[in-house]
Amino acid sequence: MTLTAELLSFSPEVAAARAEGRPIVALESTIITHGMPWPQNVETARAVEAEIRGAGAVPATIAVMAGRIHIGLDAAQLEALGQARDVMKLSRADLAACLALGRTGATTVAATMICAGLAGIEVFATGGIGGVHRGAETSFDISADLEEFALTPVTVVAAGAKAILDLPKTLEVLETQGVPVVAFGQDDFPAFWSRSSGLKAPLRMDTAAEIALAHRMRGRLGLAGGQLIANPIPPEAEIPAVEITPFIEKALAEAAAQRIAAKAVTPFLLQRIFELTEGRSLTSNIALVKNNARLGAAIARALVAG
Repeated sequence: MTLTAELLSFSPEVAAARAEGRPIVALESTIITHGMPWPQNVETARAVEAEIRGAGAVPATIAVMAGRIHIGLDAAQLEALGQARDVMKLSRADLAACLALGRTGATTVAATMICAGLAGIEVFATGGIGGVHRGAETSFDISADLEEFALTPVTVVAAGAKAILDLPKTLEVLETQGVPVVAFGQDDFPAFWSRSSGLKAPLRMDTAAEIALAHRMRGRLGLAGGQLIANPIPPEAEIPAVEITPFIEKALAEAAAQRIAAKAVTPFLLQRIFELTEGRSLTSNIALVKNNARLGAAIARALVAG
């Protein structure tokens, strides 16, 4: 039995798009299970999928359910995932175990890249990637997302790395791994809620066609891994760094005081920043994910057009 038949389940919409050669954009599922409360999580997931459809591509939200990798979720599956309890947060290390045990799992950036690659999907839109956590020189807390970029040939559109991270060290690790980091339409590397981190991005591209050409060229050269496309948040949704930084610092201090570590860190920080900004951070988060979805659809269209 082939891997596709044994482990992958395609939604009818995604299966039809694959058969017809239409552009597809992968979406992660941790934003649904670990990023927002119900019902806002499901509402946001549907809104992001709608952005991709409106931009001329097909969305494929990825999750693990009952021992299978689902590439695209129907309305009932999305609703069930949004209300599920005890959902595993999956990265490269625990994807196989979740499947073997028949558990429900939501995919992080790394796991979504792996599953998208298995499904032949070349573009993935998300919010922000994981990276090097602050204090990593003593904690060694570095997201598996970074190494995945060096392994799996998927172009990922994100609003940079999450601003709660050590962004200079994150860029250094990406460089060491040989990962192209491309700022879209500007020279600065964006910082999730803010359009600029104050750091210059290694590369800049201004069109989806250029990004698609670079993706194809990596394949022609036989280079492993994918690309990170750093797409700045729309100006009207931005929280400038000078405003968000004090809230980030306060949340980080609280996490350290409570000894929160490993996979629990990011959800804790995002929740505290949501509380400290009185919900503004979540509004910005939704806006940037939609913006990334639109760019992801444009890149997927350009790849299909050749």
